[in-house]
Amino acid sequence: MLTLQQLKEMKPGIFASGIGMDGRNEIRWVATRGDIYDWAIYYGRLEQSNEEIKCFGDKLHSEDKIRNFVPCEDEAFKRYRY
Repeated sequence: MLTLQQLKEMKPGIFASGIGMDGRNEIRWVATRGDIYDWAIYYGRLEQSNEEIKCFGDKLHSEDKIRNFVPCEDEAFKRYRY
């Protein structure tokens, strides 16, 4: 489970990735930490690399899906960058 303390201590960049479902489609996703200990999840097609998704992917906006892909405490979730 992602905590606010872990978020503050990690370096900016991709800290988690995986493959999951977004509705009916299978997607590849990456979770990235920003420069000010905020974070976001981006997703794209399975054939895309993690770096491509980080740079060009769509941002995930559903709280349920965000917490499903990266379980997190409430304080860490408040730092999610919509």
